[in-house]
Amino acid sequence: MESHSPVADPGHVVKSSPVMIDGVALNGPTLDVSAAEGFIQQSMAIIMEDAVRKATNVREKVCEWRSPEQLKELLDLELKDGGEAQSKILQRCRDAIRYSVKTSRNQNSKFIQYIRVRDKGKTAIHSFSKLYTYEVAPVFTLMEEAVLKKMMEFLGWEEGGDGIFNPGGSVSNMYAMNVARFHHCPDIKELGLSAVPRLVMFTSQECHYSISKAAAFLGIGTKNVYVVPSDKRGKMIPAALEEQIKKAKNEGAEPFMVNATAGTTVLGAFDPIEEIADICEKYNLWLHVDACWGGAALLSKKHRHLLKGIHRANSVAWNPHKMLMACLQCCAFMVRDKTGLLQRCHSARASYLFQQDKFYDVSYDTGDKSIQCSRKPDAFKFWLMWKALGTSELERRVDRAFAMARYLAQEIKKREGFRLLMEPEYANVCFWYIPPSLRNMPEITLMYPSSLQVGPAVKERMMKKGSMMVSYQPHGDKVNFFRMIIISPQASREDMDFVLDEIDRLGQDL
Repeated sequence: MESHSPVADPGHVVKSSPVMIDGVALNGPTLDVSAAEGFIQQSMAIIMEDAVRKATNVREKVCEWRSPEQLKELLDLELKDGGEAQSKILQRCRDAIRYSVKTSRNQNSKFIQYIRVRDKGKTAIHSFSKLYTYEVAPVFTLMEEAVLKKMMEFLGWEEGGDGIFNPGGSVSNMYAMNVARFHHCPDIKELGLSAVPRLVMFTSQECHYSISKAAAFLGIGTKNVYVVPSDKRGKMIPAALEEQIKKAKNEGAEPFMVNATAGTTVLGAFDPIEEIADICEKYNLWLHVDACWGGAALLSKKHRHLLKGIHRANSVAWNPHKMLMACLQCCAFMVRDKTGLLQRCHSARASYLFQQDKFYDVSYDTGDKSIQCSRKPDAFKFWLMWKALGTSELERRVDRAFAMARYLAQEIKKREGFRLLMEPEYANVCFWYIPPSLRNMPEITLMYPSSLQVGPAVKERMMKKGSMMVSYQPHGDKVNFFRMIIISPQASREDMDFVLDEIDRLGQDL
């Protein structure tokens, strides 16, 4: 979905005059690349020494056991407003390795608990990277808990909730559908689809395709996903939602869930969550918010109003690997329920993993909440990044992405041959490029086949030249247009200028 930064080019002229949008400076990158390279080199040295050499030494201990409460104090898990020095972040890497379980091959005479023995060498870096019980992943279990707690604070869930990290937002949306269905019909877990009536759910025409995929996978059926019309900006129309609910009930179906989208994939639209929540309460429906893309706006005081009402959602999907740029994959699924609904829905009570008579608090054995067994410790990536940057810097990054999108939109409106699809609400900037041969044609020209081929032709040329990558697509009755997604803190207004200049260069003779 993201557009890749341009490479160096003789035509890419760096301009020095400062540009400010909403108080945000847009000139030049914001990251110190040399400092980042130094950090990577030092962290790799720590990994080689502590995670490879020491962890594969049979004379070393398999673990340095600490109870959950003791380990919380040692690790200082709280995510704060300010970032930490590089030296402190490197120490946190050492601590994460030190208090994790060592499962490498040379330890197999000591670590024989599960099928988790690792081969030395290339896989040793991941030698303690599986999450299902506290005893196997003490550090990452607590880090996941801390990150989810902080994210729930931004959702406005004052009493907290529950959640896990998943391998992708599509999986998070599937979890939402499964949990919502289980909440509506608990018998389905044991008796299956034969025990329930025809269940239907509702989502906007702009929703992510994972919603229909999840309905197919879970046996709900894609025809039982009622598509609610959206307005011209791509937002679900609440009145149309209520009409669809009434229609489904009149047909004898049983509604159980509404999916609202916070940041649609193409247009970056935010459904009116507050109004949708009112309807869900009226009809006793589970409200899930797919905020995989738009959730990051919650960190911005300027822009969190886009998700007004999200505190009323029953579940939320939010991907820090998108706008916040945590390393792939990093996807959280959260439920406002605190009664153990997530675990009841998915648990199988495997007796070889989730014994109830362990010597520590087994509520930290989170694996039975998941449809998987072991999971990657994805929360660690976000936790370490948050520790390094702090909440304030994350907020600045979000604000800068919004400002950069506004700058690009302004430039598009100034330039001959470019036309904005609509004013961006988020970091999605959609626009047409009209080559000189079509500029004096009537407005209807944008509907002609020749106009339809502009996007693919320019995309082919930029790919073969290797200068940049920008996505395009048609949408509804709109012919192919370019879609820029602006998130990287390294992107500058000079990069935005280059993108428009390069598209114009590549399309001049079309």
